[in-house]
Amino acid sequence: MKIVHVVRQFSPSVGGLEDSVRQLAALQRRELGLDTRVVTLNRVFNRPGVLADEDEVDGVPVRRVPWRGSTRYPLAPSALQALGDADLIHVHAIDFFFDYFAATTWLHRKPMIVSTHGGFFHTGAFSRLKKLWFSTLTRMSIRAYDAVIACSENDADIFRRIAGTRLMTIENGVNQQKFFDASSPSPRRTIVSFGRFASHKRPDLLFPLLVALKRKNPDWSMVIAGRPADVSTEDLRRMAQDAQVASSVRFVVDPDDETLRETIGEASYFASLSEHEGFGLAAVEAMSAGLTPLLSPIPPFRRLVAQTGVGVLVDPADLDEAAIRIEAAHVEDEAAASVVRRLAMQGAEPYDWRSVAQRYANVYQDILRPSGHASLRGASVQGRS
Repeated sequence: MKIVHVVRQFSPSVGGLEDSVRQLAALQRRELGLDTRVVTLNRVFNRPGVLADEDEVDGVPVRRVPWRGSTRYPLAPSALQALGDADLIHVHAIDFFFDYFAATTWLHRKPMIVSTHGGFFHTGAFSRLKKLWFSTLTRMSIRAYDAVIACSENDADIFRRIAGTRLMTIENGVNQQKFFDASSPSPRRTIVSFGRFASHKRPDLLFPLLVALKRKNPDWSMVIAGRPADVSTEDLRRMAQDAQVASSVRFVVDPDDETLRETIGEASYFASLSEHEGFGLAAVEAMSAGLTPLLSPIPPFRRLVAQTGVGVLVDPADLDEAAIRIEAAHVEDEAAASVVRRLAMQGAEPYDWRSVAQRYANVYQDILRPSGHASLRGASVQGRS
């Protein structure tokens, strides 16, 4: 099977969407024998410079196309020519590519699936326009897709009313090896938060949380690692200073995986007080490292804590109460701390990318089988032992 994954941002850009597509495409090529490729834009948002037209990432061929317009809805019509001889198009996220390939089905005539990745409801900004767009253009475009894959139960609730029987849920996976067992083996009152510096992730709430924790014990500290998006590093430094915790906060900007693993090794906790997540990839990665997650009470985080039995839900409206519970749960005994770390790592195990990649391959196969594609006649997709 020749599968082209289409995504607006990809490596060297860093983020949950980029990492999901990278893991999926690489595993499908390496372990399932699928001929996967990636089509993406030729510039990383908020960075200067144009990337190479053709590249290879983790053994997966990458084709980059030019674009213009807004990063919210980048226009890239030449992506149509980049599809080549693909058997199936797998679009990631609800954006220009989603609408464009739906509108040009009569030209490319290829079966398509889409993974939702949170849709475009990450923030409350332009909420009326987004709802109107969703109920009109998105509803129209989605008819062109053979399957709609919700990346979380939250996404499934949103898309069910316009996708109907074509909707199924396949939650994102996590690279279990990237940060496995990386947290501090000794209990530490250090919190790490990693991911994009984006307003909907509410990094501004991390500093009041640290203030509340330091009132319980002055040893609490925080490391914030990630890539600036619509919140700059200077914005965060200013927030830390305003909260009078600057001396207890360290920033690690644009870390690679090795640097981030070392940073995680300083901590026993992970914090995300995001107001919206489609899935919460970083929280599961943190658990695979042995970190105890401190999470806002949004639906995907509530579900994660309920399913794994690990973590603390933090109400941003009552950080003092959250600080009391976090401090009370902290253990100094290394044997007890080791049990907590192990429970976190075990909680992350069901989210392994290998099973996710196989489920997607099964979807491709089901869609392509009746279409008469030569690549699927009499074939089956099996993982390699």
